[in-house]
Amino acid sequence: MEKILDIVEAIAIEKDISTEEAIDGFREALINTAKRVTNTPNGNFEVVIDSDKKIYNIYKIVSVVNDSVDIAPENMDSFLNLIQAKEYDDSIEVGDKLKSEIVLEDYGRTASSSLFRELEYHIQRRIEKSIFESYKAKVGTVLIGTVNRVDSENSTFVEIGELRGLLTQRNRIKGEKFKRGDTIKALLRYVSIDPEYGLILELTRTAPKFLEKLMAKEVPEIEDGTVEIINSSRIPGERAKLSLKTDHLNIDAIGAAVGVKGVRINSVSRELSNENIDCLEYSPIPEVYVTRALSPAIVKSVKIDGEKAIVNITSDQKAKAIGKNGINIRLASMLTGFNIELNEVEGIADRSAQTNLKEFRDNQKTKDTTALADLFN
Repeated sequence: MEKILDIVEAIAIEKDISTEEAIDGFREALINTAKRVTNTPNGNFEVVIDSDKKIYNIYKIVSVVNDSVDIAPENMDSFLNLIQAKEYDDSIEVGDKLKSEIVLEDYGRTASSSLFRELEYHIQRRIEKSIFESYKAKVGTVLIGTVNRVDSENSTFVEIGELRGLLTQRNRIKGEKFKRGDTIKALLRYVSIDPEYGLILELTRTAPKFLEKLMAKEVPEIEDGTVEIINSSRIPGERAKLSLKTDHLNIDAIGAAVGVKGVRINSVSRELSNENIDCLEYSPIPEVYVTRALSPAIVKSVKIDGEKAIVNITSDQKAKAIGKNGINIRLASMLTGFNIELNEVEGIADRSAQTNLKEFRDNQKTKDTTALADLFN
C-alpha cells in the first residue's frame, strides 16, 4: 500500500475534486478499516498523513481516566483507568493518551479489500458533495437539458450534465408534453438528495423567476442592468405581467423589452407556450403603479388603504380590469402586492386621457434652459 497516496491524488484529479477532500476521504477510510480489522467499532483512532513523503500512520488512541470512573463496556476500547495504564508506563497521569500504531499490512487481504470499499464509498460521497455545492450555487438560473423519460405520473426526467433533473407536472406549463430526446429549458428551483435516485435537480417552468431569467437572456439591457425588472406575475401558459424601470433617460424600458416588431418578447412567449406577456413601466407611486398594472383597462382613480387598493372604474372598463376568468386583476394584484378592490362608478372612461409612454415622456420634456443658465451665475 506504499503508493496508495499517489492513487488517491490521481482519483482527485480524475473525479474533479480537491486533493484535500480526497485525502480527507482517505483518512476516514483508514479509520473505518482499522476499526473493522481490529474489531473495535467504538475505538478511537488517529491518522497522520505526510503528503510530501507519501506515507501515513494509523494510531489507536486510549484516554486515561481516574480510577473512580466506571467505564462502560462499549467504551473499553477508548478509555483506561489510571491503575491499569500505569502497568504500561509508571509516569502516566489522568488525561494522558496511550498511542499504539496499527499497520494494515499486517492484516493481509482483509485490510486491503476493506480499505478499497471504504475509499470508494468516501470518495463518492465527496464527489456528490462537490457536485451538490456547484449546483446549489446555480439555484435560480436557467438550465438546458435533454428529456430522458416521462413516468406514469407525468413527471419528466431531464439529463443535465452528470445529473438528473426532475420536472414534475405541477412545475410544467399546462398543456406541455415532452418526449424522450426533447431539449428543454427550466429554472433550477432546488437541489435535493433522493433515497432512490440520489442527487436530484428540481426544475420548474412555471415560476415568475423563469420568465425574468428568459427575458434577461433575450434582452441585453436587462442582462446588463440598464433596464431592471422590478416584479413579475404569471398565470403559466396564459398571461404574465412584468414591471420595468430604467434610470437612463435615453432608454425606453418597454421598447427594449419588447424589441423591434416584438421580436424579443415574442421569442420568450414562444418558449412559454405562447404565454401573453404584458410589460409596464414601474412607478414608486402606488396609485400610478396599480393604474398601470390594470391595463388595458382605464381607471378613474385609485385610493390606497393599507394593503388594499380601491379602484374606481366605469362599467365599460370593469370587464377589462377583471379580464377573462379574473386573470387581469389577479396578475395586477400579484404584481403590485395590493389586494385590488373594484368600485364601479357612473360614467364612461375618458380614452383621450390614456396616452402612451412615448407621448407622456415627450410631454414632460422642456425646452426652457433658464434653469441651466442659473447654475452658472
